[in-house]
Amino acid sequence: MKKELYFGIAIMAMILIGVAIAMPAPSEMTNGHLGLLMLSLVVVAIMLGFPTAFTLMGMGVIFTYFAYDGNIQHTLDLMVQSTYKVMTNDVLISVPLFVFMGYLVERANLIEKLFKSLHLAMARLPGALGVATLVTCAIFATATGIVGAVVTLMGLLAMPSMLKAGYDTKMAAGAITAGGCLGILIPPSVLLIVYGATAGVSVVQLYAGAFFPGLMLAGMYIAYIMIRAKINPKCAPPLSEEDRKVPLSPVLDSLKRTYGSSRAVSALVNGLKGRREGNLTGGQVANQLFVAMLPAIFAAFVLGLVYSSLTAPKEAAFDTSSLVSFGSGYDSGTSNSYSFDLAEPEVEGTTGLAEPAGAETAKSAAPALEEPATAEAAVEEESRSAPLNFWISLLVVAAVLVYYYSRLSFERLEVFKMLLTSFFPLAILILAVLGSIVFGFATPSEAAAVGAFGGLLLAAGYRQLSFPVLRESAFLTSKTTAMVCWLFVGSSIFSAAFALLGGQELVENWVLSLGLTPIEFLLLSQVIIFLLGWPLEWTEIIVIFMPIFIPLLPYFDVDPLFFGLLVALNLQTAFLSPPVAMAAFYLKGVSPPGVTLNQIFLGMIPFMFIQIFAMFVLYVFPQIGMWLPGVLYR
Repeated sequence: MKKELYFGIAIMAMILIGVAIAMPAPSEMTNGHLGLLMLSLVVVAIMLGFPTAFTLMGMGVIFTYFAYDGNIQHTLDLMVQSTYKVMTNDVLISVPLFVFMGYLVERANLIEKLFKSLHLAMARLPGALGVATLVTCAIFATATGIVGAVVTLMGLLAMPSMLKAGYDTKMAAGAITAGGCLGILIPPSVLLIVYGATAGVSVVQLYAGAFFPGLMLAGMYIAYIMIRAKINPKCAPPLSEEDRKVPLSPVLDSLKRTYGSSRAVSALVNGLKGRREGNLTGGQVANQLFVAMLPAIFAAFVLGLVYSSLTAPKEAAFDTSSLVSFGSGYDSGTSNSYSFDLAEPEVEGTTGLAEPAGAETAKSAAPALEEPATAEAAVEEESRSAPLNFWISLLVVAAVLVYYYSRLSFERLEVFKMLLTSFFPLAILILAVLGSIVFGFATPSEAAAVGAFGGLLLAAGYRQLSFPVLRESAFLTSKTTAMVCWLFVGSSIFSAAFALLGGQELVENWVLSLGLTPIEFLLLSQVIIFLLGWPLEWTEIIVIFMPIFIPLLPYFDVDPLFFGLLVALNLQTAFLSPPVAMAAFYLKGVSPPGVTLNQIFLGMIPFMFIQIFAMFVLYVFPQIGMWLPGVLYR
């Protein structure tokens, strides 16, 4: 019998023994104790392998029946109402669209080109292959959000390359598994959607808040690889000259032979107006020169937009001094009482009709309206100059471009072209989806639709779009979406039964009786979630335990948005902690025969400690996650 099985049985035995000790005698058992018993049985049943969604539904229905004293009608009513509430949740519309985008991007076969171009671009960094693996995992995991797919593909692609280059097996395994899990933190993330729908937190604010913590965690992973490679080069040897060699395209190879220059731009300019070897045309050389100048063109475009925004004429305020507010010409003390008698009113000292009271005042105020402000005064425009910070930024960008082009060789230009066809399409897709959500141009569901359409375009652009690919992507999307929706239905029924039995009230009273400070409560909750990540997956932790934690947050003055960011960081460990470390099993299934599961587990441990340190940093400096939502939405 395997060690992992012993470990799982030991955890289940501990849960059952703890429940048996903590529970009172059956005659003294209240509904609240039944709720806690239901929670314990759900955890044990899931660890035994029963489907999570149907375990939640089954336990919820059974214990609801007990709570209603055997009233079947009330039990079924609660089940139907909980299901209807989930199915009418608009936030869940974005789940199938994001998942569909992920499956299409996965099938566009971008990951091989992306990994090759990144490891060539980072060839001079310590641990270049490990850094390229982490960056590839982060980008691809962000675009797809499917941890299993990223870990599997990178295991097939990067693991043999890293082992061949002499990398330590544990470091290679840890980099692949940790990098593949970043997709559940960096937006667009299905985990954040599920948490937002469960906790009632805006998904848009969660996406904005998780952006910088995700980049921070990825940066910590990269720093760890580089520091270890610098201290101990044997665990992550530098790339050999053969691995650094970049095959040039025919155009660049011909120009390099002709001019022999190490600077690509000067050789391209000379080739455009001078001699050329073979069948090279001016159009081919101009095309390569245009590609080389793309960074400068993009920088000029962005700086131009910023300059035009900063120096746009500002409309002067309208002159309202000559305007009279409605009714200001009348005496405020005039009586507003009205008579509803039909008698003719008496008018003294006048013959014929008299002018109503206040008319003279109104006449005196009328000339003020006869001379409106001129159009020039109303729309007078004031020209503005760009601030000093803009000119400093312009000088910095210009200096970076000068340095870049002074170092741009033919080999680096070839690597840039590889990045242009692998990295930039994915980056544009991710930024388009995230930007439209974060800046309020679209709701998460609308942005997910844009992302799904972008995934179709990517697959078509790389000539991978076919009916079998569409059919398989649609089938897998339907399967994943059904799983998520059934999880929500089961969670809704379970939460309703737990609250009905008084389990939530019992937990709240127990936690409040401890007299915890907000710091102690956050530590306790995150430790519980961390330990739950050992036997359970993140979906089960979110849908089962978040409805228990969320009602406690107001008592400790904890922002649900900030709590969600801590939970998202914490749940990275759910894929890395044994015995249910799914990332390890994904990688083991595609690793070379010499790689053992214990090596993969040992390789993941340092990255788990990095995740814990990232949570500490986020708690000490909460503005890492709260600054962007505060700027954009509050």
